[in-house]
Amino acid sequence: MSIDLSSIDNFQDAMVTVMGLGRYKKGSGIGAAKWLMRHGAQLVITDLKDEDELHESIDEIEKWYKQYRAEFPDREIYAPVFVLGKHDADNFTNVDLVVQNPGVARESEFVALAKEQGVHVESDISLFFRYCPFPIYSITGTRGKSTTTALMGEMLKHKNPKTVVAGNITRSPLEDLDWLLEEKDPVPVVLELSSWLLESLEGMGLGPQIGVLTNAFKDHLDRYDSFEHYLWAKELIFQEQNEDQYALLNNDQEISTEIAERIPSKKKFWFGQEPLAEGKDGVFREGDNLVRRIDGEDTPFAHVYDLKLEGDHNITNALCASLAAHLAGVSDDDIHTSLKEFVGLPGRQEILGEVEGVLYVNDTNSTSPEALMAALKRFGNGGNIVLITGGNAKGFTFEEVAEMIGEECKFVVLLEGGATTELEQEIGDRAPSVRVDSMKKAVKAAVENSTLGDIILLSPGASSFALFKNEFDRGDQFRAEYEKVVKASKH
Repeated sequence: MSIDLSSIDNFQDAMVTVMGLGRYKKGSGIGAAKWLMRHGAQLVITDLKDEDELHESIDEIEKWYKQYRAEFPDREIYAPVFVLGKHDADNFTNVDLVVQNPGVARESEFVALAKEQGVHVESDISLFFRYCPFPIYSITGTRGKSTTTALMGEMLKHKNPKTVVAGNITRSPLEDLDWLLEEKDPVPVVLELSSWLLESLEGMGLGPQIGVLTNAFKDHLDRYDSFEHYLWAKELIFQEQNEDQYALLNNDQEISTEIAERIPSKKKFWFGQEPLAEGKDGVFREGDNLVRRIDGEDTPFAHVYDLKLEGDHNITNALCASLAAHLAGVSDDDIHTSLKEFVGLPGRQEILGEVEGVLYVNDTNSTSPEALMAALKRFGNGGNIVLITGGNAKGFTFEEVAEMIGEECKFVVLLEGGATTELEQEIGDRAPSVRVDSMKKAVKAAVENSTLGDIILLSPGASSFALFKNEFDRGDQFRAEYEKVVKASKH
């Protein structure tokens, strides 16, 4: 018998399985487990990773269990049960609810089993959409969604400092739900949503007040059987909206016109660097001015040189965030201030610094060939890049990026992983390369092959799971090796 989700009170004493714990302390798995435990659910937490791999996350849950026992003496707080290294069918059929976290494939036989038995399957995002009392602004896309989410969040914080920024940006919004429910005045909520998180909203009829699709490129083809399937998941950001909610689409991508025809919203707005066609409202670039068109009237609201962010792709991100913030009621002064102050997120073309004339750039969040090409375009100067790249395959091909590597890179350090052999073959004799099996060896090889005026760029163009816990671990290890180089240069 599934739980009645109409009230949070019904979680007390309910049997709930959390599928996929993960390693982010405020991510979907831990965020969902903490929230459910706090509301009195009897939890089974199951993950295919074993206790050794998840010991930090387990310790975090145990710490919060003790804290909640002390904090809520008036309600039963149950000790969570961990089933690790496997999944048991019983934990998906003899329960009231399954909470599936984003690392779990929608085709999982255990998820299917739960649905066959009439057990609700939710995510931390779908639970948040059910109970959040305030407008939600959601952003998805293949590239740029994290930067756009964070920048829009900064703009909204000028209007309301309590603004919540969460989702795929490594923070579960359930971390904020309980205090939001006690607020009397509306608090803006900005959520970055991956295609996997969007899948959990299918059929709910609860769409974001503003839905944004930054762009759509071939990605995650290890998870989806076709680009069309992946695009279907991305479009869910619009499909659950009503006709009066805002849909924001990329005017520079032809595919957006096709997508626009399929979505229910009558309030479609466009962003991009190309001029807008007559009859379209949105934002665009006119020379060096950023211009907004609403009801056919053009208003310049910022200048390209105001942007602290660098790179063509970030002009598009800035246009997108500015349009969404305007529609959410942020003033042009606050939008302008944010554009001048926002420096970007760690791990996204992040300049760490210069040592002995060599610049170090951390672009660990580059997990597709397109993202790698964006970094090469920004930092390349005809052969001055020592590139650290490679990792696990995601269904990509590498012909185009290999050509660009040949033009912009003097040396390539390849991190071991499922995509690396194919990438190495495509690069061929375009640039000398070496394969390594650790970040320490990668940075050492990069330093040995760099000279004054070069750039050591970590931009993997692939996922991280061959050698690292995740892309953040990969970036942290690169930063740690950079710090060692800095330290050594001072002695």
